[in-house]
Order: sequence, then structure tokens, then C-alpha cells
Amino acid sequence: MKRVFTLADRSWHGSTLQYKWQKTLGNYIAVSGPDSSVKIYDRHGQKKNELTLPGRCIAMDWDKDGDTLAVIAEKSSSIHLWDANVNKSSQIDSGMRDQMSFILWSKTSPLLAVGTAKGNLLIYNQLTSRKIPVLGKHTKRITCGCWSSQNLLALGSEDRTITISNHEGDTVRQMSVRADPADIQFSVMKTDERSSPGESTVSVAVGKKTLFLYNLNDPDNPIELAFQPRYGHIISYRWYGDGYIMIGFSQGYFVVISTHIKEIGQELFQAHNHKDSLTSVAISPTLNKAASCGDNSIKIHDLSELKEMHAIVNLDDETKGLDQLSWTDDGQLLAVSTQRGTLHVFLTRLPILGASWGTHLAYLTSLLEVTVSNQLEGESPVVIAVEVEPSFIAVGPDHLAVGMNNRAWFYSLGDRGVQKMKDVEYLGTIGSMCLNSDYAAALLDGKVQVHMIEGEEQEEQRQTRLFPDKDIPGRILSHALTNDFLFYSTDQAGMVVCVLLEGWQVVSRFSLSVAVRRVFPDPNGTRLVVIDDKSDGFLLCPTSQEDLQDIAGFPPSITGLLWENWPADRGVFVAYDDDKAYTYAFHKNTIYGPQVELVGNTKLPFSQKPLLLYNGELVCQTQSGQTSTVALSTHTFLTHTHTHTVEELRKQLTQALQLKRFPEAWELCRALGSVEGWGDMGRACLVHMELQLAGRVYRMSSNIGMVMSLEDIQGIEDKNLLAGHLAMFLNEYNRAQDLYLSSSCPIAALEMRRDLQHWDSALMLARRLAQDQIPFISKEYAVQLEFIGEYVSALAHYEKGLTLNTQFQEHDEACEGGVARMSIRMGDIRKGAGLAIQHPSRTLKKDCGAILESMKQFSEAAQLYEKGLYYDKAASVYIRCKNWAKVGELLPQVSSPKIHLQYAKAKEVDGRYQEAAQAYESARDWDNLIRVLLEHLNSPEDAVRIVRETQSIDGAKMVARFFLRLNDYGSAIQFLVLSHCNDEAFQLAQQHRQMELYADIIGSEATQEDYQSIALYFEAEKTHLQAGRFFQKCGQYSRALKHFLKCPNSDDNLAIEMAIETVGQAKEDSLTNQLIDYLMGESDGMPKDAKYLFRLYMALQQYREAARTAIIIAREEQSAGNYRHAHDVLFSMYTELKTQEIKIPAEMNTNLMILHSYILVKVHVKRGDHLKGARMLIRVSNNISKFPSHIVPILTSAVIECHRAGLRNSAFSFAAMLMRPEYRNKIDPKYRKKIEAMVRRPDTSEVDEENTPCPSCGFQLPQNELLCISCKNNLPYCIATGRHMIKEDWSVCPHCEFPALYSQFILLLETETVCPMCSESLSVNQVKKISDCSNYLQPDQVEN
Repeated sequence: MKRVFTLADRSWHGSTLQYKWQKTLGNYIAVSGPDSSVKIYDRHGQKKNELTLPGRCIAMDWDKDGDTLAVIAEKSSSIHLWDANVNKSSQIDSGMRDQMSFILWSKTSPLLAVGTAKGNLLIYNQLTSRKIPVLGKHTKRITCGCWSSQNLLALGSEDRTITISNHEGDTVRQMSVRADPADIQFSVMKTDERSSPGESTVSVAVGKKTLFLYNLNDPDNPIELAFQPRYGHIISYRWYGDGYIMIGFSQGYFVVISTHIKEIGQELFQAHNHKDSLTSVAISPTLNKAASCGDNSIKIHDLSELKEMHAIVNLDDETKGLDQLSWTDDGQLLAVSTQRGTLHVFLTRLPILGASWGTHLAYLTSLLEVTVSNQLEGESPVVIAVEVEPSFIAVGPDHLAVGMNNRAWFYSLGDRGVQKMKDVEYLGTIGSMCLNSDYAAALLDGKVQVHMIEGEEQEEQRQTRLFPDKDIPGRILSHALTNDFLFYSTDQAGMVVCVLLEGWQVVSRFSLSVAVRRVFPDPNGTRLVVIDDKSDGFLLCPTSQEDLQDIAGFPPSITGLLWENWPADRGVFVAYDDDKAYTYAFHKNTIYGPQVELVGNTKLPFSQKPLLLYNGELVCQTQSGQTSTVALSTHTFLTHTHTHTVEELRKQLTQALQLKRFPEAWELCRALGSVEGWGDMGRACLVHMELQLAGRVYRMSSNIGMVMSLEDIQGIEDKNLLAGHLAMFLNEYNRAQDLYLSSSCPIAALEMRRDLQHWDSALMLARRLAQDQIPFISKEYAVQLEFIGEYVSALAHYEKGLTLNTQFQEHDEACEGGVARMSIRMGDIRKGAGLAIQHPSRTLKKDCGAILESMKQFSEAAQLYEKGLYYDKAASVYIRCKNWAKVGELLPQVSSPKIHLQYAKAKEVDGRYQEAAQAYESARDWDNLIRVLLEHLNSPEDAVRIVRETQSIDGAKMVARFFLRLNDYGSAIQFLVLSHCNDEAFQLAQQHRQMELYADIIGSEATQEDYQSIALYFEAEKTHLQAGRFFQKCGQYSRALKHFLKCPNSDDNLAIEMAIETVGQAKEDSLTNQLIDYLMGESDGMPKDAKYLFRLYMALQQYREAARTAIIIAREEQSAGNYRHAHDVLFSMYTELKTQEIKIPAEMNTNLMILHSYILVKVHVKRGDHLKGARMLIRVSNNISKFPSHIVPILTSAVIECHRAGLRNSAFSFAAMLMRPEYRNKIDPKYRKKIEAMVRRPDTSEVDEENTPCPSCGFQLPQNELLCISCKNNLPYCIATGRHMIKEDWSVCPHCEFPALYSQFILLLETETVCPMCSESLSVNQVKKISDCSNYLQPDQVEN
């Protein structure tokens, strides 16, 4: 709140003041202090008059209209009156002899009530000057009173009684109270039902402690309300709203109660507004606000939300505290008096008075202060003190005008600051005023006076014009100025006139059906919104003479309109009323023509008036003389935030498109990232005929078809033709047709309708634009009609489509075909069939045949099918009419099995079985063919062949029954199984002891039940091997093993193998132990070959036990001299253990290495490589105990090969061993003497063995050494040479993955074709050198 002025008279100092605002108008305030005078000030703090009294002022009051102030004073029996209209004072003799103590004007009439210190009453009628003295109304001083709206007078007195009198002074009611009454008020209690209209409740503060409520309609039940003692005593109270009372207490409390009978006694609101004391409360119904004062502050609440503090005013210089509060009736000014004798007046609500020009604003900021600002262009606000409180404000680019009544004051707003130019007195009261850079236009009693603002007086008079001109009737209702134009409207003929200021020429005039009361041009004057007396809105373009645009949905309550000042949005305007602002967008160039679109509405803050619209923001003037900014809800897309939801982004996109803000819409589409968003923007671009942008948008949504369509129409200069294409793209076909017809290419409308298959419209257009196209359109229309079953119309259009022109032969043939089909459809079969037969089209014959067939005209249909070479269809129809002769003729050309089948059945009925069989075969009906072959043609060979080829189940059954009749049980069983009749086949096999045949035939397709049946049969027959075999297949492993172990010796080997397989599948310990006992000879005392135990362990996947068994078997084979077999057993076991990732036993690895070395001897000796052979024989001879059957031959070979290889010392060692007594006699005689000579004459020379690096640690050791003395690892050996492996020369056999020295392996494979380890075929090309052998050097693969 702004302090307007402060009154501080020297005579008032140190005492409290009594003051009263002028009622209704609030232009004056009367103030009295301890001196004998009443001073009257205007609302700006200027002293207007002073009434000198004979004594101190006791009381004063203004009449209901604020015209007369009545004052009573001490030591006087006169009533002093001051007339505000003429500024004159007068006196009335009251006729009372005692001191007057109370004075009050009526609320509704010119009645003045005066009370005296002795309780007497005077009622004075100012209009008639009649005085009504009422003596003895009370017995003591009358202290308070109140008039009701029904002219009842309630008075309170020190005699503790309250009287209610009528306007004649007669007492209507009288009641007593318990203490002195104070502050009597009339109001209406809040009740469920109003018993009578008017103010029926009297309220009074009794003894400053309780509130007494007396209902005139219920006098026997008064209500007295008491309050908490901590509140203090009642200072003041006020009624407001629907029966609510606000009460101020001395201890600073502020309480609100309701008088509704259900809520009475309850506090609705309570606040400790002031710390020490509260001295007054006041309410302004106009502002809907309440104020309280106390200590040195004023606190203001909004009555609609009491909990929120609206404003706080601190008067720090008022140390003695505040006294009384009072508001003017209009709520603009709030006065507060203080304990030290000063009076402060605050501005709480300004008249909302403002104007704008472009981005310039002028608005009232105090009663005598106008602020001019242009904040959008960065200019500082300028405050201008004006001479009078204005009733209107006008602003231009360089000037400000304010005024009231018939005078206006002009100010210059130049670079040199604000300068007062002049004041102008007009011939009438100014209704409104507009300015531009040069002229001022004032509306005076139905006329507009336009004059220059600056210039010499003579030039100004010469440039002054009065409107309307003589040829324009009526009074002007509204006017507006732009830089170049004057617009005004009249009350007759709804005339709107546009005048060019340069030359005063009328540019255009428009007539509406009713008077136009407001005009609102845009800043350039190229667009104008008018509002007529029906509150309808229209937009027109004065300079282009275009048609009026009706503004759809224009609210009837509109009070003003603002155009957008942002350069990019010149077509946007906002119409506003007291509550909302409605945003509209005018689009001049759309496919629909000029359009005004309602974008949305925005809620306006309470009591704020829009002054300026710029880029979606309204600058509004508030009641406090400030400006506020309101963002339009239609421009939410301008808020740059990343927290918008998808729904909000879609809403913003819609707004941006409605306002044609395409750059912002582009960014919103990118943020949305949806095809729908790009589609909406693309459609908007098409509506606004923005082709380039539309192409970019549709590229973003990957709508290639639309992009190509837009590229096709680029460069079209005819606006209507272009708009027609765009309307068609938007599916606005009627609009597109209208645009095409008004363009330079009306034929486009016909092409569009043809493309859309709108044939009625196309024919109508063709009659106007292209009659030569009627036959072609008729034919296309006929095709559609035929499709939907409109055959009569289709026939007519087919006939219209005939051109009888050889150039269009194909077209005519299509029409003739249509005539033929429609003729048949209409029942003219002869004509239609004749036309179809003559027509060259096969398809037509087929179509007509189908129609005839559906009409059950089979003979004609078959003929047409036959003529059209549709033999299958023709034969089918001939069959339906039983024409077998024609069917037989057509049969060679028929491919349909169904027709052949029908023909075959017919021939079979006729007894012509051979033809029937051929037809069945053509129909691929194998079952019937087999039946005919067996039953009628006695050809079982062909039947068997067909069954085998086709695997026909029913056919197999028939063949089986045929063989059964011939007692060929084997063939019968075979075909019964083939036909899935397993039970019958089983019974047949059982009866005729053909079970083994049945078992072989049934094979793997049998079920568990089948296997069990077979097993039980063999069990009964004591055929143990077969019984065990089928028990195994049906999962009964125990019974299977039982039968296998019962097999005679002739079946022993196979039975044991089957038993091992059974136990392996069963994986049951009891069966395993039973078989092991059998193999070990526990059951019959005859141990079986160890190989079976090995196979058992393998079947059970007990690889460690299998490995130990394999070692034993290999040892036995080795002892028996079967070295290759022993090698293969160990190798296979080695491979299996490696596959199962089980560590290889060291004994197995060593034995395999020794046996492999023995095998390599033969390979190298055969190749002539005696050194390698000798080295391997040395290794074998060092382990000669493992070859007990061939000790002497091996040692003999070792001596011979070592001697050949130059290893004389080794040869000597083995020769000496042979000379032992146990071996000497066993030496081959042809070598004995040579060996003896070797021993007698020893030669100890020896070729040194070459050293190669250890593959694990790199230590140099002999190449045939397999244990590294450095890293203590058993080294992998080469399967080609027996030497240890070398990292740099590594390869493996691709079959067994055993390592070999790459260079030696290649040499070996030049003469050998198999791997020496696994004996698989191998070639040089299959062996690859391995660069990284780390995977093969893992020592944990072999157990120690």
C-alpha cells in the first residue's frame, strides 16, 4: 500500500482525532480534533474548507449520497451542515435545550437522527425541513445508534436499554441489557430460512465483554455471546458476508464467528494480529478485505482466505500507537488516525486506468501520478505528476494525454524528458481519447474531434477535423487511431469507416446489420476487429476490401482487445473480460481462405486489466498501481524446460501449430520424437500452404509418398490450384474440388474424383468439363456398381460406356463383357450367353459360366466353360447334370482328381472296372484302386506295388486280408503291420509260429506293449536269447538279464554282449553284481574272458575300473605275444579316458608307450632307418620282461639293428645278455656264431645320441629320453619316431590327437598311409604344424 498523504495539524497534537469519509464518492474527509473546528480535506490531502464551531466537535456524519456533512458541538444546540456540492455551510436550530450527544443520517432517506445527553431524540427531514422531537426516549445519555435499511432506528443509552423506533420516532421494541451498550448495528443473521427480507437483527456490544444479538422476528430468544477473557474487551466489530462477524479485541486478537444457529458460538478464525493492543477494525466489501490496526501497524486480510496476510503496513514513527481505521466506500483509500493526533491516508486500490501504444504503457500509479514505461525496449519508467485525478489516459509514441470532463492535458515524452505542453478544453465531455505521433482524437458526445498535438495554433486549427462527415449518418460510438488511419463506428447502419489521415480521405467503409460499439485495429491498421451491439465479433481488412470474418465462439462479455506486438505474431490478438483472456489467431493464407481460430483461454488474476500483449505475455495493470505479467496458457511452448511430460508436449505442439509458430513446433516435434507429432505439423504446414517446410517435416517422419507429392506441385503459381492439391492431400475433397474449379485448371477436380472413385461427382464434372470422358467414367462406375450388386445401374452405365470407336476396342470389349454379365444377371440368359460366346475373352466366358452355374443353368454354364477351355469346370458342371458322355469326352483334358473320382465311381457302378481303375488312379484314390484291383480285376501284384509305393493303410489292410485268404501268413503279417494292425499281426504270428518274422517286421515302430508281448511269447517258447532281447527293449532289464544268462553256449558270446548292454542301460547295482559274478565264474565255476568285464565297465561308464581291466587284458595279450591287440586295447581305453576327462593311469601310459615303441621298430626297419629302429629296440629291450613270449627274438633283433646302426656298445650289452644259459640255446642258429664272436671280441664304440630341448623347460637331453632330469616331467613322445617332442616341431594326428614331430611325421607319411598310433588313414595334407602347443603340455593329464 502506498501512503497518499498525512494530516498533522498543530492544534491536534497529542490527542485523538475524529474523522468521517464522504459516503459513496469518498472525495472528502472531515477531521476534528481538540480545537473547536472541523477541517475538510479532499482525497489528495488538500484542505477544502474549515467549519468553526462554538465548542469541541462531539459527533459528525455524512448523508447517504455524501452531499451534506452534519456536525454537533459542545455548548451549542445547533446542527452545523456543510454542502459538498457548493462548498457552503449552514446551521439548523435543533430546539433541544440539553447537550446533543449523538448524530446519524439514515441509510436510505434524508433523515437525520440526533440524540441528547438526557435521552431525548430529534428526527430531522432535510428534504421537508420537518423536525420530530421525541422526549424521554431514554432516561440517560444516548451513546450509540444505527439506522436499518427499512428506516428503523436502534438507539443505545447509558440507562442500559435499547430502543427500536420507526422513522416517525415511535418506539417499536425496547429491551434491557446488563451493561452499557455500545456500537449498535443492524444486519441479517445467517439462518436456514429467511423469515422476512431486510435487516432483522440488532447487534450490540454490552459492557465491552459480550455481543448481544436481538432478532426482531424472534424477540423472545435473544442471544448473548461471551468470549475468552484472554482476548480482552471488545474494541470494535463488523458484519460481513452471509451473516459473519469480525471482532477486534483489546489484547490484539482478531476473531471471526458465524451467526448461523448451527455454528453459533464457534470461532471460524482467530489470529493474534497485534502483540500489545488492537484499537480498530474495518471492512471494505468492495475490496473483500478486512483491516485491523494496533501498536504501530496495520494488517490486511483477504476475506476469502483469512489465513493469508494480504499486506502489513508498519508506521515506525507512531510510537504512541494507532487509533481508528476507516475505508472509503469504493475501497480506494484507507485512513488511520493515531494517538498523537495525526491522520495517514493510504491508497489501497487505484482506479484501473491505463493505455498503450505499441510497447509503450501509461498507467495510473497514484491518484495524481501517471507512469510511462517501455520495459520491453529497455527504457526506464518515467513518473509524471498530473494536475487532476484523471478519468482517462491516452498515450502515443511521443505524447501522453490525461484528462477529465471536457479538459485534457498533453505532455511531451521526448529525449529531453517529460514536458507539459498544453491543456485543451473541448466542447463536450470527453468519452475517450486516442493518440498517434501527430494527432489526438477525442470522442465528444457522438462525434470525434481530430487535431494536431503539436504545432502553431493556426495550423492546428486548420488541421482540426470533426467526424462523422455529413454523408455518414448517426453518432460515433467508438474510435481508434493508428499511425496512418482513423477508424470509427456509428450507431446507424452498423457503419465502420476507415479514414486516411493524410488528406482525410475515406479509404473504406463497411456496414453491419447492427450498430458497432467497439473497434480495435492492429498496430499497422491492416486488420480490424469490431464488436457489435449483439456482442458478436468480426475481423475485417480495411485496406483490401475482403469479406468480414466471423469470429466463432466470441464471448458476449468481452470488455477489451489487444493485438500482439511481437513482430512474428502480427495475426494474434487477445479478447478479454473480467475473468479470462481469449487468444485468437488470424491466418490469412490457408487452403480455407482467411481464418480466425480460437486457440484457448487464460484465467486472469482478480481485478487486473490487460494493457499490452507481447510474445504470449500479457502486461496487466493491478489495483495497486503496479503492472504484472501473465503468461498466456496458449503459449506454454515458450517455457524452456526439460520436465514436460509427453501429454504436455503434445498440448504445446497443438498450441504452436494453431499460432503458426513453426520454429517452436519443429523443436517440440524433435523433443517428442514421434511420427504422430511430425504428422500433425505436416498437416498444419499444408493448411498454411508452407510447401518447403512441409517437405522437410515429412522427410523427418519418413513419409516418402507425401514428400514426392509435394515435390510434384512445386512451382505452381496458381494459388487456388496449389491450395486444391493441398486440400486433396488432407482428404478435404469437397474443398479441393471448389478450389480446383476456381483455378486455371478445373479439369483437376475431375481427375481427383476419378482417382477417388467418386463416380457420381466425376460424371457431373465430366458433363461440364470433358464430355469425351463420360464413356470411360461410366465404365469404371459400372464396374463398381457391379461389385456392390447394383446390376440395373451397372448395365445402364456399361451401355453408356460403349464408344463404338475402333481406337478404343479394348474399352468397348470390357463394356460388352459387362453388358453380357449384367444381361445374365437380369435374366436375359440368351442375350448374355450369346454375347459371351461371341466375345474373344476366355475370362468373360468363365465369369458368365459361374453366374449361370449359380443360377442353376448348368447346361448353358457347361457350354460356356467348354468354349472358354475351362475343361475342369465344364466337366464338373456336366457331372451335375449327369451328362457322362460329355464328361468322358472331356476327361483327357481334365486335371482335377475330384472329377476323375466322380467319373470312376460312375464307371464302377456301370461295371466297367478297368476304366474305373484308370480313373481312380488319375484321381489318386489309392484305396479304391486297390479295392478294384483285388476284388474285380484279380491283380494282387499291382495292388501290392501300389501299397508299397503309397504306404496306404487301408490298402495294406485289404492286401493283408487278401493274402490271409490265400494262407500266405508272412505276407499277411507284413501288410497288417504296414496298416498299423499290430494286434492282428501278433495274433496271426502267434497262431502260425511266425513271431520272429513279426518281430523283424515290426522293427523300431513297435510300442513297449508290443515288445512285451513278443518277449512273453519267446519266454513261453524257451527261446532265451529272443526273450531277453525283447524284455530289454521293453525296459524289463532284470528279466532280460535272467534270459541272457540262461542262453546255451552256442549263443554265449552274443548273449553275454547283450547282457552287458542290458546292465549298462539298467544301471542297477543288483544286476551289475549278478553279471559280474557270472563273468567271474561264481555261478557256474567257469570264468569268462576278461574282455567281457572290460566291456561291462565301459557300458557302466566306470572308466577307472575299465582302465584297470584294460591293463590286465593288455598284459595278458602281451604275455601271449599279441602285441598289436594289446596296443589297440590300451589305445582305445586311453582315448575313452581322455574324452571323459579322466586322468590316465601312469602304468597304462607307460605300457602304451613301450608297445608303441615295439610297433615303430617294424615301421622304421621296413623303411631302412636302422638308427631309429635300434633306438626303439633299445627301449623295448630295456623293458624285455613285458615281452616274455619273444625275449630271445627281440634281443637278437636288438643286437643286429644296434650293430647295423653303429651302436656297438649297445649291441655288445644285448649280445652278452643272450649268452645267458636260459637264452643261449634259443638263439636262431644262423645268428648264434655272429653273436658269440661279438661277445668274444667286444667293440665298445657307440654313436652319441643327439640332444634336443625339453618342451617343458628347454633343458637339453637325449632325444629318445622321455623323463626330464631338470623339471622331472614325463615328456610327450612322437608317435612317428618315439622321441620326446620339441616345441618348435609340433603337430598332432587329426584323428587321435597324439603328438608327432612335424618334420618326422611328414617323412613317415611319404611311405605310410596310416597313423602309427590309431591306424586311421592319413595323408601329408591333413597334418598341420602347431605354433602354440601349450594345451598339449599339461602334466596333470597322467596320474603319477
